[in-house]
Amino acid sequence: MATDLPEAAVRRLESSTFSSGLSVPDFAACLELGLQPMALVQGFCVMQWGWYGAGSGYMRGASPYAWGGGASAGGYSEVYQCPHGFVSAEHRTWGQNLEQPWVEQAWASGYGTAYGRMLEEAESMGAHGVINVIDRVGSLADTGTTEFHFLGTAVRVEGGPPPAGGVPWSTYLAGQRLTKSIEAGYMPVSVVATMASVRIWAYCMTEYLMEGARAWGGPTNSQEVTQVSNAHMASRQLARKHIRSQLGGDALHGARIHVDKRNLAQGDEVIDTTIRGNRVRRFKDFDPVPLPRPTVRLT
Repeated sequence: MATDLPEAAVRRLESSTFSSGLSVPDFAACLELGLQPMALVQGFCVMQWGWYGAGSGYMRGASPYAWGGGASAGGYSEVYQCPHGFVSAEHRTWGQNLEQPWVEQAWASGYGTAYGRMLEEAESMGAHGVINVIDRVGSLADTGTTEFHFLGTAVRVEGGPPPAGGVPWSTYLAGQRLTKSIEAGYMPVSVVATMASVRIWAYCMTEYLMEGARAWGGPTNSQEVTQVSNAHMASRQLARKHIRSQLGGDALHGARIHVDKRNLAQGDEVIDTTIRGNRVRRFKDFDPVPLPRPTVRLT
């Protein structure tokens, strides 16, 4: 089968040495399900993009209605106006929360490329699926360079037909968690993930409060930092919206949400929310899986 896999990956997959990322209990549970582990498969991608540079279309002090970069049609944008009037040339008379679709698209491109390369390795072996998927996303340097790394165990279904379209299914699950999902009547389709990025351009009130100034009304009063609260909520809502668009009518199980917040300066922040989960499809009613055979009898 002709592929464009790296030469090192071809050597690893053609080796007679068996590899697996499963623990002993997960390995045993897979055998009970009729899944035959084949090999450890991987996918990599390194992306470099400017997070807040060219393309953002923003300059501090410009009118929020005068620039045309950044937000896509229908994207989240919220403007905040200073209540004080003119104070000084440095006073932030307006602020804005803005969805960064170019960041989201770059993240999705890196994630999808690494994921596709892992599936390509599995497909080249004739695997039906990839279980126990682990994805790691991290910065290689403080320059907007990000590494996407996928790792999973390719499996074959004993006596099963080839996967639909020839593309293996995938799941973060393994062992008892995978067994319980299939027992409940849900079969893995694919892992899904998305990232929503919201940039906060702080206006004067947000800047004062985020830099430790006391709330208006005296030292005993508390005050919500509304602009930051709204940005966090918007980032989470956008991530949920993006992940739903990937399901195609299927269900999302085992969803995990992670929020990465980066403080920039003078109250400015970036809030990135990622959601990961298992896209599953109901294929039968609840059907208990037979209890596993004991490996060691104590009587």
